[in-house]
Amino acid sequence: MSNCGIYKLAAILAWAHVAGAAEPLATIPIRLAPHRVMVPVSLNGSNALSFMLDTGFAMTMIHPTLAEPLKLRRAGEVTVIGIAGEERAPTYEGAVLNLGGVEYAPRRVAALGSDGNRRRRRDGILGSGLFRNYVVEIDFVRKQLLLHAPTNFIYAGPGEIVPLRFRRGGTTPIVEATIHPTNGPAIRGEFEIDTGCDSGVCLGHDFVKTHRLLDDAATSESAKVGVGGGTDTRSGFLPRLQLGAAKIERPQTDFFLEGSPVDPGLAGHIGITALNRFKVIFDYSRRQMILEKP
Repeated sequence: MSNCGIYKLAAILAWAHVAGAAEPLATIPIRLAPHRVMVPVSLNGSNALSFMLDTGFAMTMIHPTLAEPLKLRRAGEVTVIGIAGEERAPTYEGAVLNLGGVEYAPRRVAALGSDGNRRRRRDGILGSGLFRNYVVEIDFVRKQLLLHAPTNFIYAGPGEIVPLRFRRGGTTPIVEATIHPTNGPAIRGEFEIDTGCDSGVCLGHDFVKTHRLLDDAATSESAKVGVGGGTDTRSGFLPRLQLGAAKIERPQTDFFLEGSPVDPGLAGHIGITALNRFKVIFDYSRRQMILEKP
């Protein structure tokens, strides 16, 4: 074997050794509902339920009809803030979720009363607590969710590592990104990462107005609906979104005509139809998100 071959073999073995330290605690099949990541979950020994994976929710949520049959204990209330308002939701203790053999017991879960008035599309939402307890890997090609222990997770792949930050008291990750409008120079901004959003990019009205993003963009009437109601938007495409060196061509984009999906000072958020072009790894313990091309 040539020296080159020996070096390549050594590199492969070294990579395999490092990757072995990141063997997942669980590998869970997921269902990719229209622009949603749905995870099978057992709650307090129940039959399989379907929970949406959502970095944009601070708490794990359950459908309001589940609290009584699963014998959860009422424990106060919480205010849930959405894109068009807010809603009070009762909270409960005593929930133990099983995901592929891994037990996750959030301190409390909440239940939105308004969910009981809608057609039941899901049994709950896996919010930020899951991401703070585990390194969460979403493999869209293989339709798998992998949970890793943060203490022994080591990434050694070719993906783009994007730094994350969190506002004081905040639970949703924030990244710096660059958008390329139809005309004019590239624009940098800070965006939340929201896996529960079915868009590629959502841009707040102030950001859209300041940078005149609707002047030359071809868009159509649309709306976004969430906690607190709905709001009017224009739907179109940006030529490009860039996260570090990772480029996302023509992400579907919603331009808010009023209000914003995020807090003041942020441009908007990045949703699932931009992220699903990659294998995505959320490592909150190291404040990083890794985007790896399939």
